[in-house]
Amino acid sequence: MNTGSDERAEVAVASDETQTSGAQGGQGLGSKAPEFIKARRVLHLSWQVGIFIIGLAVVVLGIIMLPLPGPGWVVIFGGMAIWATEFVWAQLVLRWTKRKVTEAAQRALDPKVRRRNIILTSIGLVIVAAIVGVYLYKFGFEMPWNIKDQ
Repeated sequence: MNTGSDERAEVAVASDETQTSGAQGGQGLGSKAPEFIKARRVLHLSWQVGIFIIGLAVVVLGIIMLPLPGPGWVVIFGGMAIWATEFVWAQLVLRWTKRKVTEAAQRALDPKVRRRNIILTSIGLVIVAAIVGVYLYKFGFEMPWNIKDQ
């Protein structure tokens, strides 16, 4: 890596002003590692590898929980938050996700959308009640595995 210096031990580290200039809400992008770790390139690289492995394990656990019982999406976003402590791309993905979730929550609170959802839910409940009513009229309160051929 060429940092523009002749000394081999010098490491290019962005200052705090550079990190926060493109950030929204005053939070800077970049590594949240302690300064003594960022000051040593090998230590910082091993720190990043460790954070990546831990975040990957949490994300994989969340993916496993998607079809199985458990809070899959919450665990996946927890793994992304672990990655976001060290990687700019994960910070940007989390910002995008937070923005989209906020937009979806605002749309869900829109009176027209709420009215539509209530109407669709009511129609679905009426259809389910009609199916249950037809079943009870035809077979009574009898479990399906106890019904004999008629």
